[in-house]
Amino acid sequence: MLTADLVNARRRGDRLQIVPLDPAARARVEELAAVYAEIARGHVGRPRDELEATWGAVEVASHERRLADGVLKLVNDRCQFEPPSEVDPTALRGEVFLRASAARRALAAGAVLDREAILAEAASVCGVAPADAERLLYSDLRGAERLRAVEPIRPARLAADFDLAQTQAVLLRATRVVAEVSGADARAYRRLFHKLKFLRLLHEIAPIAAPEGGGRGDGYRIEIDGPFSLFQAVTRYGLQLAMALPAIVECGRWRVEAEVLWGKDRRPVTFHAGGQPAPRAAAAGAPEPREEVAALLARLGARIAEKDSPWRASAASAILDLPGAGLCVPDLVLRHRDSGVQVFVELLGFWSREAVWRRVALVERGLPHRILFAVSKQLRVSEAALGDELPGMLYVYARTPDPRAILERADHLAEKPTSR
Repeated sequence: MLTADLVNARRRGDRLQIVPLDPAARARVEELAAVYAEIARGHVGRPRDELEATWGAVEVASHERRLADGVLKLVNDRCQFEPPSEVDPTALRGEVFLRASAARRALAAGAVLDREAILAEAASVCGVAPADAERLLYSDLRGAERLRAVEPIRPARLAADFDLAQTQAVLLRATRVVAEVSGADARAYRRLFHKLKFLRLLHEIAPIAAPEGGGRGDGYRIEIDGPFSLFQAVTRYGLQLAMALPAIVECGRWRVEAEVLWGKDRRPVTFHAGGQPAPRAAAAGAPEPREEVAALLARLGARIAEKDSPWRASAASAILDLPGAGLCVPDLVLRHRDSGVQVFVELLGFWSREAVWRRVALVERGLPHRILFAVSKQLRVSEAALGDELPGMLYVYARTPDPRAILERADHLAEKPTSR
């Protein structure tokens, strides 16, 4: 991901615009990406300092320095580094310093400290070869990290995605984002909504109204903000927004409007971006559930089999919409074998207390589905927040959701009427 200082942007009044790559610049990005990637592949197993020195020797004109630094940042992001593992450098330094201090105190007048002997003694204690002791002495420094692997880098893809990376970098300074997505299938929308939840971004989703104002249109409008504390750390908040951008882009046609603090003076400006990426083959079936959802699904399945329960659990594919009020995206659906009643389950975990209250409001306003919200007790929410007459319930758990408790609440919800 690029950083804000690597973005080629222009500020005109209260609007910020990215300067997109022209054909010549795009070709140069592809050329530089190929050079930097080839250098990286040739330095696998070698220290970071050596790699960065070789990268720095690549000739770049002064007028394209920012462009080259941006390309290098994207290539560097695909490099995986790790410290040498032969020895704990802190322990090795401790042995060297202790022996050097003792030797210096015992040193006769005019004698010279035998540096090599001290290194050899410390190396012997730490179980490394004396010849490697000096190299490993400060191997925990960043420059001593060794390049372990380089993710595959296609220069043409990096060049094609460069402007998107610039947009992500702008969002690093965002305080609020409104996104509109349309033209995608339910799988892409659910992937986006799950991504927003995974990033713990507090958001509101509403279907886009039809152009004539009647009914609903194609797609969704998403307003994204965050807990108040994140507004005190704009970079952290912006990073979470930027990480959501690829999922937004995958939803066919997309448009983003962001309020951004830009430049050294952090002046508030408005930023717009949008487009429609090249079509990709849609994957069949429902999206894969998140890791914690898959784990709960497995535990529910085991519990149902153990007790011969009439409920059947599966990953949900529905998007539950209450026109004019909002929507939610459940994670699981429980279906009663005999009656056919469905109970949806959404894992809110310890994501956001405000998100819980928004779900409560959605049920109170008439969400026409039986639904159970599983909430961590860390959010300090009472199960009594939803009245017993409503077709929704809160389940507050201590550490992990209990399948037995979920099935008991599903039995209770099955007896409640919905507003449909």
